[in-house]
Amino acid sequence: MKLRLLSLFVAGACAGMLATTGFQAFAGKTADEGLPLQEIRQFTSVFNAVKDYYVDEISDRELLELAVEGMVSGLDPHSNFLDSKGFKDMNEATHGAFGGLGIEVTKDTAGVRVISPIDDTPAARAGIRAGDIITKIDGEATANLSLNEAVKRMRGEPKTKIRLEIARKGEMTPLQMTLERAMIKTQSVRMKELADGIGYVRISQFQERTAEDLARTINKLEKNGHLKGLVLDLRNDPGGLLQAAIGVAAIFLPPNSDIVSTKGRAAQSDYSFKAIESDYRSGDAVKAIADLTPKAKSVPVVVLINSSSASASEIVAGALQDHKRATLMGDRSFGKGSVQTILPMTYGDKAVGVKLTTARYYTPSGRSIQARGIEPDIYVDDTPKGNYPTFQVREADLAHHLVNQDDEDGEEKEDETLPYDDNDSVKSPDWSFQFGDDKDWQLQQAVAKLKGGKVEESKYRGKPIKVVREMRAAEKAKAEAEAKKDAKPEAKTDAKTEKPAAK
Repeated sequence: MKLRLLSLFVAGACAGMLATTGFQAFAGKTADEGLPLQEIRQFTSVFNAVKDYYVDEISDRELLELAVEGMVSGLDPHSNFLDSKGFKDMNEATHGAFGGLGIEVTKDTAGVRVISPIDDTPAARAGIRAGDIITKIDGEATANLSLNEAVKRMRGEPKTKIRLEIARKGEMTPLQMTLERAMIKTQSVRMKELADGIGYVRISQFQERTAEDLARTINKLEKNGHLKGLVLDLRNDPGGLLQAAIGVAAIFLPPNSDIVSTKGRAAQSDYSFKAIESDYRSGDAVKAIADLTPKAKSVPVVVLINSSSASASEIVAGALQDHKRATLMGDRSFGKGSVQTILPMTYGDKAVGVKLTTARYYTPSGRSIQARGIEPDIYVDDTPKGNYPTFQVREADLAHHLVNQDDEDGEEKEDETLPYDDNDSVKSPDWSFQFGDDKDWQLQQAVAKLKGGKVEESKYRGKPIKVVREMRAAEKAKAEAEAKKDAKPEAKTDAKTEKPAAK
């Protein structure tokens, strides 16, 4: 069967509530290898066994669809089969409008793990955090649900309600939340004018209009006298359109600069993307970038990233870091360095698709961030007291994730820097803040950097575990010595002056 394949490069964080894409022609090819007859016989034997002996009757169509879904989803965390509804939801999410809760999720053994809530959505307003684990949806446990099934149950018509049970680190009992679904029409670019002529821009996800909106926002900041320095906030940004990421990087870099390259098994997967019109042509980005103030190429920039900054966010951060165009601040990013391709297919009157990992991507210097992430230039904690407690997860923690090919013998190196744990987490619930508000500690440090002031770097983050252990041992010994020094001597009684007990 001859299929015309249309490839959509995905730069989203994880298979989940969002899956966003960019376009690139992709040619199909026929397999030269013969069919594995023994494995096909095994499949038909299992198929017949299920048909004859499974406790409930199941149709051939449903059984074959389950087989296809299992075949694709078992490859890696980001490949999956899209049925007609899933394919429709994918197209809606690409254009930034869909019905649901507004969270990026992935599968977890305990249920469904939240990668990132999207700004100004029901999930964000309800207080759902990155790292939360959704253990039940409307009273049904999520541990045995496939990711697609869980996503389907969380999506729905606007104004309909859904009950979630959430496990959160630091909470002794599960949290019960009732949310009302909404039409998610995300505004990916938001800005704020800070004191001393500094601008703040947050990108919550990369969509079709992100690059053009950012260009116009920067022009507005410059017109209002707030482009002496710029904070670009990519925290909790799960990714999005590849062309949008290229356009955003092109705003700050000289024309024709290398931004990202992709390498895969098929020759069509190898490509180098640059800061040129043909590579970021999306929406009205070409005209908006052409009308951009020249100051965008020279304004001092600090980019904020964290462990939920993924894929398209990492492409932008990596490009600006490699070209020494910006200072990266915050925490190590998620580490999704793979490209997904949407292969549309039509069966009868239904449009379905397969989202398949087809390549890895590399920063301009040739770095692969797959399962590693982008290291910030300056580590800064979430709050002055440390980081908030969370069930932390990165690409390297996901089952069947692709290994980083830079690692010798295909084996990943042990993470030598400090992971999230209770030793440097904020114990008080007073950590809470919104990105960009007056309590945003990392934003405060970014502004300090732009103004040439002192930056309060993380005490432990980014340091080797061995060094951290030595620091903590020294701190403990010092505290014990001070406690011993400050301890008051016990009162002594003189036996000769002691009064006799009353008879």
